[in-house]
Amino acid sequence: MNQLVAFRHSRVLPALVAAADAQAQQRFLEFFVSNIRNPNTRRAYSRGIGEFLAWCEAHGVASIAVVQPLHVAAYIEELTRERSPPTAKQRLAAIRMLFDWLVVGQVVPVNPAASVRGPSHSVKRGKTPVLDPSEARQLLDSIDVSTPAGLRDRALIGLMVYSFARIGAALGMKVEDVYVQNRRLWVRLHEKGGKRHEMPCHHNLEAYLHAYLEGCEIAEDRKGPLFRTIGRGTRNLTTTPLPQANAYAMIQRRSNAVGIGTRIGNHTFRATGITAYLKNGGTLEKAAAMANHSSTRTTQLYDRRSDEVTLDEVERVLI
Repeated sequence: MNQLVAFRHSRVLPALVAAADAQAQQRFLEFFVSNIRNPNTRRAYSRGIGEFLAWCEAHGVASIAVVQPLHVAAYIEELTRERSPPTAKQRLAAIRMLFDWLVVGQVVPVNPAASVRGPSHSVKRGKTPVLDPSEARQLLDSIDVSTPAGLRDRALIGLMVYSFARIGAALGMKVEDVYVQNRRLWVRLHEKGGKRHEMPCHHNLEAYLHAYLEGCEIAEDRKGPLFRTIGRGTRNLTTTPLPQANAYAMIQRRSNAVGIGTRIGNHTFRATGITAYLKNGGTLEKAAAMANHSSTRTTQLYDRRSDEVTLDEVERVLI
């Protein structure tokens, strides 16, 4: 209940929800607090549903209780023309899930999004930028590890490269999630959907994590966050977890400092590690298990081995 109250006071209800009765308003808020546990999904769905309800309001819909399939279909059609198909499909999924929740709560009799089809979209290759192994090595070696920030940044980037960790899982780690098992350092990642994923450390990652924990003297703070912000004026670690936006800004600074031309992001290192593993004889099935993918089809999106083949063929055009 406290979480629901905090969420309610942190935002203004969309006009179509505010125009409905108290039951609808309560059920709408409970959808985000009770039904969606992942904060990233909650944020994305909140933004998408907010835009849809604003569109409905602009088109004369009086209340969330009177939204019809025609409204949902027209919105998705317009969105498909203006945005990418994956965006339209995600928004439709959010709208459909919300109205399923409202149907169960007896706020609306039927789900107006149930019969609406999203745009066709098939992906065989992901868009995440991938670094060449030599670029990743150059980036890691360029970090000045004489400072707490340097030790932290090398450990974080190394974790994503060598364990294929998502940035959210990496930043959600506590110090106790780095532990010894069978005389080897392991990491415990708390992935999407509440899944716990454990991985042994590559010897380079093991060295990075040992240097970070010992150099910054946080090894004994077992319940504290593993990756932390740097205090202003002190250049020492705080007890505040490193936000994802700060991690992204750090990666941009580090890549710019060594002149990497590829426009990279937090997810780049996951894709770089998976591609490097596959190029060196790893199997797709093992890569999927290491990346905690439920299907090898998802892992294939990170496989960029074909890029080199394509480049070799392009260079055959000798003019």
